[in-house]
Amino acid sequence: MLQNKFWYHQIVRGLSLALFALFIFSCSDESNSDEPPVVDPPQLVSSVPGDDAADLAVGAITIVLTYDQNVTTPSSGHGLISLGDATISSVSAYLKQVTIKATGLEQGLTYKLVVPAGVVLGPTKVEAPQVSIQFSTIAASSVGITASLSVENPSLQVQKLYDFLKENYGKKIISSTVANVNWNINEAEWVKQHTGKYPAMATFDYIHLMSSPASWIDYSNTTVVEDWWNNNGIVSACWHWNVPKSEGSTDYTYKPSETTFKVSNTTVEGTWENDVVKADLEKIAGYLKLLQVKNIPVVWRPLHEAAGNIYEYSDGEAWFWWGSDGAEAYKNLWVYMFDYFEDQGLNNLIWVWTTQTKDNAFYPGDDYVDIIGRDAYNEANASSLAAEFTSIQDTYPNKMVTLSECGGVTNISDQWTSGAKWSFFMPWYDYERTNDSGESDFSGTDHEHANAAWWIDAFNSENVMTLDDMPDWDSN
Repeated sequence: MLQNKFWYHQIVRGLSLALFALFIFSCSDESNSDEPPVVDPPQLVSSVPGDDAADLAVGAITIVLTYDQNVTTPSSGHGLISLGDATISSVSAYLKQVTIKATGLEQGLTYKLVVPAGVVLGPTKVEAPQVSIQFSTIAASSVGITASLSVENPSLQVQKLYDFLKENYGKKIISSTVANVNWNINEAEWVKQHTGKYPAMATFDYIHLMSSPASWIDYSNTTVVEDWWNNNGIVSACWHWNVPKSEGSTDYTYKPSETTFKVSNTTVEGTWENDVVKADLEKIAGYLKLLQVKNIPVVWRPLHEAAGNIYEYSDGEAWFWWGSDGAEAYKNLWVYMFDYFEDQGLNNLIWVWTTQTKDNAFYPGDDYVDIIGRDAYNEANASSLAAEFTSIQDTYPNKMVTLSECGGVTNISDQWTSGAKWSFFMPWYDYERTNDSGESDFSGTDHEHANAAWWIDAFNSENVMTLDDMPDWDSN
């Protein structure tokens, strides 16, 4: 037994010495080698978007490159990355992925991302080869804006204004404010106070037509409108049309739930609704004629937001009485108003119809509309607004598209960069902030729909037109 143990230990000792010798030999062989270890450079495995991808959204994009090993991207190389005329906003690496963010992509263009060799490094600082990826954005709409206005015999000034809007469409965006309730430029004055400039357009509202003339509201006193026009400002008007809550009532409303007024009867002779409509149209036509005789054109936006949210929700409804009887009754009323004004010889109007999207059934028709408006609120995503713009333009390719009302939306500069090339924009008013320019809170920079910082950003954009950029409308 002792002899067996002796030989067992001898064998183990011999094997250990052999393994130790082999280890020493291998280490000696490595230390004496003149050749460094071979390390392969990182190779691109995939990309999002892929090479030759098409119909990508305009505006901002995030590109993800995936490699076959962990990578880094030293900041010294970020400036070497290119993407055509787009702007590279950030470059970062995490594990095997490189993320590149860019802005400024425009419609109908092909972009080529180039990441030069050496910008991306492997774990041992081995340089990745150059990467090139090509993709294209969604095709530009086939837009051919109608040259003529809807009115049969447009005045010289209204045609001149329309031509101006058409000439600048897609190149510049016109700034606008709305009166605080109806007949003032308080919002424009507030913007001037905080930016040093007036907006190019001022909008007025005939919401209190049933009360005018009165000591507190008289639409026949057009001084504020004339002064704005005489200073080369563009004049716009809307009409929150109030009707009696019931036949013979002296209480008025615009809410469908508060009136028995039926839109389907507005164009039917002998109905009380038709009597109201004819009386109101006669009255407001008279007020618009006061501007016509002074050669003041009006960007006219009546019967707005007719569809409400009917097409957004299963239980959606119209917000105003003029949309509560459906599309056909609404279109009949629009055409009735249009024809009445034509008969009255009103030829100083540019007609703006407001879409709620998905509501083409409510569209009065190309012969009765000059501009398509969209009212947008509480939308912080510029790409979403750009997508809405594109969708509306595709639906109405012969009409200019405008942001006819807005509030709580992302900066105009971001919208424009993302592809929302509105004709003009108009934030809604903040009643408490601007109802009295003599109150102390008028100087505040906060605002319910567009604060001072929002306006400063807008006016710092080279694409936004202010009152200073308007031509002399009286010149030939």
